[in-house]
Order: sequence, then structure tokens, then C-alpha cells
Amino acid sequence: MLPAEAGPNAAFYVVLNAGSGHSETALRESTIRDVLGDAGRTCHLEIVDDPAKLCDIARRMATQAKENGGVVVAAGGDGTINTVAHEAVRQGCLFGVLPQGTFNYFGRTHGIPEELDEAVRALLDARVTPVQIGMVNDRIFLVNASVGLYPQLLEAREEDKRQYGRSRIVAILSALKTTLGRYRPLRIAMDAEGITRKLRTPTLFVGNNRLQMEQVGMEPMSVALEEGELAAIAPRQVGKLGMLGLLLRGALGRLGDADNLVAFSFKRLSVKHAALSPRRRIKVATDGEVTHMRMPLEFRVVEGRLMLLKPAAAPDAGADAKA
Repeated sequence: MLPAEAGPNAAFYVVLNAGSGHSETALRESTIRDVLGDAGRTCHLEIVDDPAKLCDIARRMATQAKENGGVVVAAGGDGTINTVAHEAVRQGCLFGVLPQGTFNYFGRTHGIPEELDEAVRALLDARVTPVQIGMVNDRIFLVNASVGLYPQLLEAREEDKRQYGRSRIVAILSALKTTLGRYRPLRIAMDAEGITRKLRTPTLFVGNNRLQMEQVGMEPMSVALEEGELAAIAPRQVGKLGMLGLLLRGALGRLGDADNLVAFSFKRLSVKHAALSPRRRIKVATDGEVTHMRMPLEFRVVEGRLMLLKPAAAPDAGADAKA
């Protein structure tokens, strides 16, 4: 059974992504410890300085949080938040977030402050809120999952960020560079609740975040998320200029006006190759982290499994159970 609330003396088990520099990480660590210490709360904190260790550290901290009635907390970007949330769901413990990424869609959707000291203070009087998650095969996603061009874009963006720094401008320019490059279109068959769609597309994007849908101009999909579904978006095969046009529409919040776009909502979706293909595995991005998965891909929505500490002052717009 999942916990209904965090006790006033519940300990916090914080998984802190080391980020880009030692001094910045040290400042974040001291901020977290100082705010929680001043409030008289116990803080167990581990710094992840090697991405390969993130899963093991998240699993260990979530296990300790479950055993001791505490809260496991992810301090980092969407990828870190995803990994720690996965272990929180597995262990059935409470989950907190200290957003430290570029876009912070998950944190912003739930009213979690982006300033670290404010986010830590928000944990102290937060209310427990069940949050909808998406799953693709055995992996969860809080914001989105995708195949095709989008995972390539993410890999290129991470490489560019390592060279030029983490900023939204770098992310946008990297996306333009990848879109103008070479990529192989997908030929897929999608089955959602008995309806089959065959499509040749550069990318399939599955969304689970209201704010992201609203920002690109897909308001109907935002409504679907509020009603406990996921949103599938895939452009029909277009040239590079057509893809640039779609990127521009998304940046301007007008993607929903495009006439070369397939978009629908669902609770379960199966995706397989439309024809015989030598590729049995495919790159899948979940909240910015790229892995390989076996086809077919099975997407589904799962409600109420992630118990999030949401700031008490956050507005309640009917999205409490949605990511």
C-alpha cells in the first residue's frame, strides 16, 4: 500500500546529480543540507558524479526511504528525476523533486520552484499527490517518450551542451542542426484500442505533460492528459523544410494548426514495424534518456502509482493526478 502522507519528522533521502562543476555541486549540497537542517529535518544525501552509478544510487536511496518511512528526492534534470521516480514507484515510497534541468517541465507543471532553496523549503509543507505516469515496455516516463528523429536530436543536444554549455539557445540551435541532417524515416503500424494506423514518419512522440502540450499549441492533447490518457504526435513524411516548419510552429505555440500531423490520445498503444525489418531493437528516449528497446513497443498510462510531494501553495487546476 502506498503512503498517504509524509510524517512531520520524515527523513529526506536526496539523490543529487553532480551537474557541470564541483563548486556548483558543493553549493547545491550545502543549500539542501542547510535548509533542511535549519528546519530540524534529517537529510541523507548522495552525490552522483558518474552517470553510470545513478540507477544503483537511486535504488539504494529509495529502498532506505521505504524502510524508514522517508521521502526519496531527485535533485537534477528530467533524466535524473525519471530514474529516481522509477525507483520510488518500484519501492512504493514518497517522492520529492528539486528541479535543476534546462526545461524542468515536470517540476513546473506541479508548481515546484526552480530556485533550489525555495524548492527545498517547499518540501517541508508539501501535500502528497498521486501523479500519472506513462510507461513504454518496462520504463516509465513523466514528460515524454519518443522514437525516430527525436532521440537523435536528444543525443546531439547532449553532445552540443557538453561543448557549448547548458542553455535553451544551445538546445534550439542543436535541434535545427539535427533536423537539417540525415535521418531514416520510420515505417510503423500503431494499434490503439483496436484502431490501426500505418504511417511513414520521421518521429513518434508520446507526451505525458500538460505544460509541454500547451506550449507547442496542442491544447486538445493537454485536455486528454487531464482525462487520464497519453498524447501521440507524429508528422507525416515531409522534407527538411517541412520539418523546420513544424519546429517553428512548435516554437510559436501553433503546432496544432499543422495539417501534416497525426495526433490522437490513448490509454494503450502498440507500435511495431509496418513491414519486415532487420531492426529488432530501436532507440527510445524517455524523459531525455536514450536507450535501446525491443519491438514492438507497448505504451500505456498508469495512474496514481507515483506519490509526489507537491507544494501546498501550488495551484490546483485539476491536474493533481497528471504529469
